[in-house]
Parts: sequence; C-alpha cells; structure tokens
Amino acid sequence: MMDDKDWAGFKQKLKAKTEIDLDLYKEPQMKRRIGNLVTRAGMDSFCEYFDNAAKNKDDFAAFIEYLTINVSEFFRTPEKFGKLETDVIPDLLKRSPKLNIWSAGCSIGAEPYSLAIIMKEMTPNVRHRILASDLDIEILAKAKRGVYNEGEIKSMSKDRLNKYFSKVDGDKFAVNSDIKSCIEFKRHNLLKDKFENGFDLILCRNVVIYFTEEAKDQLYANFFQALKPGGILFVGATEAILNFRKLGYTSFQPFFYQRPL
Repeated sequence: MMDDKDWAGFKQKLKAKTEIDLDLYKEPQMKRRIGNLVTRAGMDSFCEYFDNAAKNKDDFAAFIEYLTINVSEFFRTPEKFGKLETDVIPDLLKRSPKLNIWSAGCSIGAEPYSLAIIMKEMTPNVRHRILASDLDIEILAKAKRGVYNEGEIKSMSKDRLNKYFSKVDGDKFAVNSDIKSCIEFKRHNLLKDKFENGFDLILCRNVVIYFTEEAKDQLYANFFQALKPGGILFVGATEAILNFRKLGYTSFQPFFYQRPL
C-alpha cells in the first residue's frame, strides 16, 4: 500500500543506499513520478518497488537515472550559450586569463563538453579548468565515454560537429580526445557534499526543478560562496532566481547572476 508509512520507509532506504535525501525535493511531484514507476511495474508499494529494483544493478541504475532526470544536449538553449560566448566569458577573461569553471549537475556531459569547445575556440592556447559533477555514477560513466546520438547533438553547428567529433557505430558521435581531456569529472551531491570555491563561472541548469524552495535557496547561497567576487552563476531558462538580491547576487543578464566584485 502506497501510504505515508510506505513513503517514509522508501525515503529511508533510498537515502541509506544512495545518499539522495528526498526530504529536500518537492514531495507531491516526486511521489507522483515514483508512483508512476511503481504502478507500471505492477507493484503495491514504494518499498516493494525499491527492494525489487535494488536486486538488479541495471534496473537500479535505470531507476536512479529516471529519478535524477538526466535530459541534456549540446548547447542547450543556443541563444543563452550565445550570450555566454559574446558577453559572459569575455567579461570574466578580462579579470582572469585562466578560468575555473564548474558544470554542476552535468548529466551526460553535453554541457561541459560544450564549454570546452567554446573555451578552445575563444582561447586556443590556454588550458582552463572545467569541473563537471553529477550525483549519478552511471550517468557520469556515460559522460566520460563521450558518445552521443543525433538528438543530443541537434543544436551543434555542422562545423563544430566535423571539427570536434568522430562518427562511430554508424549513427553515433564521439567527442575527440583533445576536448575530452579538458574535463575533470567527479561525483558530487549538491544537496549534501562540501563545495569547492574560487570559481569564475558555475553552470547549474535544469537541475533544481524538483528541489524545495528551501533547498534551492541553500544551494544558491552555497554557489554564491563558491564563486570568486565577480564570478557568475548561469541557471536554466525556466529557473530564474526571483530573490537573487536577497541571496547577495546582482543580475548580469537574465539567467546570469553575479557575485559582486
């Protein structure tokens, strides 16, 4: 029976096994998402579903991927990536020739590889640091492999595709080794683990959709501390931070928030 006791037991099991704390996520949405899985699997309770999925490594990995919403593509919302190239990064490079960048919640790796391509084109002889982190170990493994289907590279220009990718397995595309070598991948739980600091640019896009408002505020406060003065946080196109001033930020542009100098 999917009641409050069953839900509480499910949350406890999940946290013990994965360190994912569902109390920091919006309960109605997460209950509905996971409830759909339970129903589709023909089971009667959240705990029964969890116990069954936990018996099989592949099934459990698929469940965690579903839970953490790993949807991504290269240069997602190209007009915003355009602003990154024309306005944000040039402003940051005025203060620091080598940038420290963090793609937080990097999913399948499309975002950090997009960043690496931009930085290679803008500053061909400079090696910047690009940290890419995610909670999901399986998805990080896919990111490190760097092999993508046509849907995931649909916003990529033909020139960039030809320059930075090789065709493999007939209809897939592999990131070239010089771009792969620019990224440092790391498992990191945004709601639990300690943050590094000294970042010029942090991207956290399409990650917080199911977080509670309290969890979001704490996350954005932590990002503020992780940024250098003058550093910029870039969020998703549906994730405007309405209380950015209260958190200490100024607005650099829509969806780009700056820690004041």
